[in-house]
Amino acid sequence: MEAEITLTVDGTAHRLTVDTRTTVLDALRERLGITSPKKGCDHGQCGACTVLADGRRVNSCLMLAVAFDGARITTADGLVEDGEPHPVQRSFVEHDAFQCGYCTPGQVVSAVGALDEMREGWPSAATDEGGGMDEEIRERMSGNLCRCGAYANIVPAIAEVVQR
Repeated sequence: MEAEITLTVDGTAHRLTVDTRTTVLDALRERLGITSPKKGCDHGQCGACTVLADGRRVNSCLMLAVAFDGARITTADGLVEDGEPHPVQRSFVEHDAFQCGYCTPGQVVSAVGALDEMREGWPSAATDEGGGMDEEIRERMSGNLCRCGAYANIVPAIAEVVQR
């Protein structure tokens, strides 16, 4: 069965006819050619496919596109404004917070979402334990895995954006 949907991706509206079993990730990559969200595990365990849907972090490999009809989707590419990288993107580069780069778009988008959650006062398990900023970042980013182990630079990159 197919359905007609509209996804606004990185500010551009796209009208699509999709199989009702199509995930947001597959709609982005296979139908729209938007490849910054990556298909890592395809089970919602690695976070390489993280996008913002109406401002909230989601694993796009788990979300059915028909459930997001009318949603505003932001990928790592959509974080760039007027040709300028988002502060998180800049900080990742400045801190060399990537190695192979496969997980980086998901890490960056998740960090942007996590910072918004922190700014809005959403608590986490680390907030309740009072473990400090690094622990807070690690807890909030725990759904995004890096097989290369770049965490030693990812956490300081995000912490620097918090401090700014």
